[in-house]
Amino acid sequence: MLLLFLKSLLTILLSVTWNWTVRVSDHQRTLSTMEETTGRSTKRKVVVVGGGLVGALNACFFAKRGFDVEVFESREDIRKAKVVNGRSINLALSHRGRQALKHVGMEEKIVSKGIPMNARMIHSLSGKQSPIPYGRKGQFILSVDRANLNKELLTEAETYPNTKLNFDHKLQDWSAETGLMTFARSDGSNEEIKADLIVGCDGAFSAIRKQFLRRSRFNYSQTYIPHGYMELTMPPINGEFAMKPNYLHIWPRNTFMMIALPNLDKTFTCTLFMPFEDFEKITTGDEVIEFFQKYFPDTIPLIGVNALKTDYFRLPAQAMVSIKCSPYHIGDKCVLMGDAAHAVVPFYGQGMNAGFEDCLVFEEIMDQLNEDFSTVLPEYTRVRVPDDHAIADLAMYNYIEMRAHVNSKWFLFRKHVDNILHFLMPVTITPLYTMVTFTRTRYHEAVERWHWQDKVVNRGLLFSATGVVLGGSYLLIKNPPDINKLIVPAEKMWDRLVALWTP
Repeated sequence: MLLLFLKSLLTILLSVTWNWTVRVSDHQRTLSTMEETTGRSTKRKVVVVGGGLVGALNACFFAKRGFDVEVFESREDIRKAKVVNGRSINLALSHRGRQALKHVGMEEKIVSKGIPMNARMIHSLSGKQSPIPYGRKGQFILSVDRANLNKELLTEAETYPNTKLNFDHKLQDWSAETGLMTFARSDGSNEEIKADLIVGCDGAFSAIRKQFLRRSRFNYSQTYIPHGYMELTMPPINGEFAMKPNYLHIWPRNTFMMIALPNLDKTFTCTLFMPFEDFEKITTGDEVIEFFQKYFPDTIPLIGVNALKTDYFRLPAQAMVSIKCSPYHIGDKCVLMGDAAHAVVPFYGQGMNAGFEDCLVFEEIMDQLNEDFSTVLPEYTRVRVPDDHAIADLAMYNYIEMRAHVNSKWFLFRKHVDNILHFLMPVTITPLYTMVTFTRTRYHEAVERWHWQDKVVNRGLLFSATGVVLGGSYLLIKNPPDINKLIVPAEKMWDRLVALWTP
């Protein structure tokens, strides 16, 4: 009887325990499901308009933070397109862009598909080649292919489960107050979506920015430079590069220039920058060859006579625009990045790098202000506007430097002086190009420091020259030489001084 009672008691206890365990387990599953559902319902949605370089990278940044991300691109998927339309100027990837890529784990992959360029290679009319290093030994920029980079970033964004890419979706309308957006699909139907944050990365002719223009106290300026650009291809010779590959080759000709960047397939992409009226003067294949024979004779055997005659007329010269605006945000709902906020001409190689740094700066501010869009967006505008305006101005200045100043012996002399001073006093004196390209010094601070350094160095050179003249005069007075022996050396010295100041 006792054994039977104990067995019954044990059975009851096991039954109660099992039921309690099942209920607790069910309750935990219910709580877990509720938490997941609540998490999904409260997770904020970020809509990125534009699937170009900055848009695709931004998608990675926001997805990594756990936001629900949707990217809307008006064009077809570049990864599936048979013909890729749009800009194809090679890109120069430098420190700022690499730091942004590093943040989302993409730096090594992109760098492995780039070609290091350690210096500019200046080609004179006579065919002489003179390298000008970009910085210290080991410092270089990378030539990367725009289309390949875009494809890699889109593919990376797609690896996040909380990211969706939408192509052939053209923005029709959006509200900065509600975040409601309407897109037109390629089949003629419309799609509506509501966003907690709208990120405009849709380029220099941004559809998002159009609504900014309707608002008061929005500043906007647009400047087309009088020069256009045209691309030509320099093929490999016997399966190898036609020129030294680890350089950015420049043919400066004062009012115009040509540059060449290396590609992984052993070709060079040559870009001719020239006033539109000069492009329009050339109307026949023979005139193309005559022009190149006069200004770029060393490139004719490398590009090929027939290729020059046909490629020159394949597409008309393309325009280049510089855009500045402010503020970059509306309330806590919308923000502009990349070319939508600050299109720059390509002469400092910082357009993409500045756009990528936009993403990184926004990420850093999000960390500082706990993802509160109402404070993050105004702070982003405050921090970023002066820097983006500064690099836009620098890009304009650098075009003059690249096509004209690099021919000047005085410019080359100053470059050497700056590099020597930077080597001797790396903390005190840093060349402008080094600050912009190899550090994350804020653009506007780099410009301010550059102006200060320029004054200091110029005064130092003036005082040094004055000291040499006074010292030399003292020695001449103290120990007067035979005047007849000085006539020829003096003439040579004068010729050298004239050559130094003459471009």
